[in-house]
Amino acid sequence: MTDRAEITARLASRLKEERAAKGLSLDALAKLSGVSRSMLSQIERGESSPTVASLWNLTRALAVDFASLLDDEAEPRTPIREVVHADNTPVIRNREAGCEIRILSAPEDVGATEVYDIRFDAGAALESAPHKAGCVEHLTVLEGALLVVSDEARASVQTGDTVRYAADVEHAIRAEAAARALLIVKNA
Repeated sequence: MTDRAEITARLASRLKEERAAKGLSLDALAKLSGVSRSMLSQIERGESSPTVASLWNLTRALAVDFASLLDDEAEPRTPIREVVHADNTPVIRNREAGCEIRILSAPEDVGATEVYDIRFDAGAALESAPHKAGCVEHLTVLEGALLVVSDEARASVQTGDTVRYAADVEHAIRAEAAARALLIVKNA
């Protein structure tokens, strides 16, 4: 087999493996990547080599590293990618707002999906300016009760409740008494 044929076969195999590992159909990956379903099918069968632009779009849609698709040996998959012990978890202490924010998401996830564990003191108010257009926050109350304000809309939530709200407008989370919540920020 020639070097070019080997690379095409390896790329075809790896793309198909990554798509399957992420549970995506050909149609779903085509929509995510902007590469047509028919071209994607040809690439996965080794019948066509993708352009650099197509390969870039596919690696972005699959969230894989370009080089890993062409390596001779695939990296071994490890079920546990990282352990961040409590004493190494980044913490923001906002005394003025009355909050302690533990950053649970990986640094590379900033701007995509961010996860925070927030502890509120009695009377705390975490006020935020608008985030990127289309940004939505998902707040689940773990302890206590909170008031969420998004633009002019308000929602009172308590232990076990989840509220999803627009974060591309001014928004705030307020606690009359001590509370704790899990906040997921999902950028569009």
